[in-house]
Amino acid sequence: MTEIVIDHIVKRFGAFTAVDDIAMRFADGEVACLLGPSGCGKTTLMRIIAGLEAPTSGRILFGGRDVTDLPPRKRNVGMVFQYPVMYPTLSVAENIALPLRYDRAVSSVERDRRVDEVLDVLDIRGLAGAFIEELDAGNRQKVAVGRAVARQSEIVLFDEPTTNVEVKAKLALIRAFKAVTQRLRQTIVYVTHDQTEAMTLADRIALMKSGKIMQYDRPQQLYNQPTTEFGGWFLGNPGMNFVPASAEQGRITSVILAEPLAAPAGLPQGAGLTIGIRPELVRMTGAAGPQTVEALLVDQAIGIAGRYLTKARIGDVLVKVNTEGIPPAGVGQKVHLSVPREDLMIFADGSRVGI
Repeated sequence: MTEIVIDHIVKRFGAFTAVDDIAMRFADGEVACLLGPSGCGKTTLMRIIAGLEAPTSGRILFGGRDVTDLPPRKRNVGMVFQYPVMYPTLSVAENIALPLRYDRAVSSVERDRRVDEVLDVLDIRGLAGAFIEELDAGNRQKVAVGRAVARQSEIVLFDEPTTNVEVKAKLALIRAFKAVTQRLRQTIVYVTHDQTEAMTLADRIALMKSGKIMQYDRPQQLYNQPTTEFGGWFLGNPGMNFVPASAEQGRITSVILAEPLAAPAGLPQGAGLTIGIRPELVRMTGAAGPQTVEALLVDQAIGIAGRYLTKARIGDVLVKVNTEGIPPAGVGQKVHLSVPREDLMIFADGSRVGI
C-alpha cells in the first residue's frame, strides 16, 4: 500500500490553468474520489498522478518516492478508463491474465490464483470463458477492473468508468467496485462527476472546482459540513438552500428567520451573507407557530420514497423543501416554514464562517 502525495501541483495549458497549486495526500489503502463538474481539472490531476501528463510545477510522490519524472510504466499504477481496451480474440479470464504473463515475478500458479480471485470478487466467474464481444458495457468494465487490480499495483486509478454504462448495469458495477476496494485495499483514486458514486465508494472525497480542491473530507462530513457554498450546492439532490441575509449590530436577519441570529465571531465586514440550509431540514406546516415564517407554495410536489420535494416563496426568495409525507397545502396556498437554528450555516462571500 502506498500513500500518494500531491505536492503543490500546477498544470497550465497556455494561459489556462487546469490544476491550480494543489497540495494534498491520499492515504495508504484508501479510496479517494476526485469529484466535481466537467472541466474542473479532476481528470487532468489523475493523468498527472498516472504519468500521462507532466505538471507545469510541483511533485508527485508515491510512498515518499518522487515519481514526477517517471514514465507510466515505471510507476506501478493500474488504470481503468471510460472506454476499456480489450482483446476480442481472448476470453474474459485471458484478458484479465494478460498483463501477468509478462511479469516474470508472477508464477503461473500465482497468476491463476489472482485471476480466480478477481473473477470471484467481481462476480463474473460464469463469464470466464466468454469473449469480450459477448459482454455488455457493464461486464466489460468489470473485466477492465479485474485486469487492473490483478496486477496488484500499489495504486489503481479509475477515470469515470461508469459514464458509458446503462443505469441497471451501473448499479451492479458500483457494487462490484465496492467489493474490490473493500477486499483488496489498494490505494485507489476514482474520478467522477456523479456524487452518488463518490458518496457510495469513497473513504474521502476531494471536491474540485476550477482546478482547486474546495474541500477534502469523509463523505458525510462533506455533506453535513460544507465549507463553501459550492460544496453545499454541488452535494445533495437538490443542493442546499442559500437565502440572502444581512448583519447589523451583531445580529443576522433574513426572510427565512423568525428571529435574528447572533453573528458569529470574525464575520467579515461588508461581506455578502447567505444562510445555508438543506431542503430536508426545512420544516413545513399548514399552521403558524412561534418560530415560523409565512410562505407561498409555488411548485407541484414530487414524491420519491415517501418524501416530497417542492418549493415555497418568501417574498422574492425561493426555498426548496423536502418534506416527509405529503405537503400540508397545494400550489398557490399559504404554508409556514421553520428552520432549526442548530442546522443553519452562515456563508460570507461564498465561504462558511463560524465553523
